[in-house]
Amino acid sequence: MSTLLNPYLSFRDSARDAMTFYQSVFGGDLTLSTFGEYQASEDPAEQDKIMHAQLTTDNGFTLMGADTPNGMDYTAGTNYAVSLSGDDDSALRGYWERLSEGGTVSMPLEKAPWGDSFGQLVDKYGVSWLVNIAGAPAQG
Repeated sequence: MSTLLNPYLSFRDSARDAMTFYQSVFGGDLTLSTFGEYQASEDPAEQDKIMHAQLTTDNGFTLMGADTPNGMDYTAGTNYAVSLSGDDDSALRGYWERLSEGGTVSMPLEKAPWGDSFGQLVDKYGVSWLVNIAGAPAQG
C-alpha cells in the first residue's frame, strides 16, 4: 500500500454542510459518520455532529473533515491551505468558480510570474484554497 497525504479539515458545527458543498464542487462519494453512531461523545449536543467525513473523487482526490468537539479549541483557517494544481484548465477553473461562490478572493486567478495561472481564495466556510493551472510549456 502506498502512503497518501490527505487534507483533513476541522470545522465548528459545519462539517456536514462543508463536506456536502465540497462534494457538489468535486463530485465523488461522501461518507459521513456522527459521534452518536460510534458512541464517541456523551454530550447530547454532539450526537449528530460529524466525527469523520471522507470525500473520494473520480479524479483521485481524498478530502477528510470533522466537527471539532465542543471541549476542544478551534481556530478557523489560519494554519493551512488546500492546493489544487495541474494542467486541466477547464476542471481547475470550474473548481475555482464554485469554491469562490460566497467566499473571498484574495488573489484573482490570472497569469502568474512563473507562467502558470494562479489564484488564492477563502471559501464560505473559512478554508483557504490555492489553485495553480500549469501554463504552456516553454518553446526551446
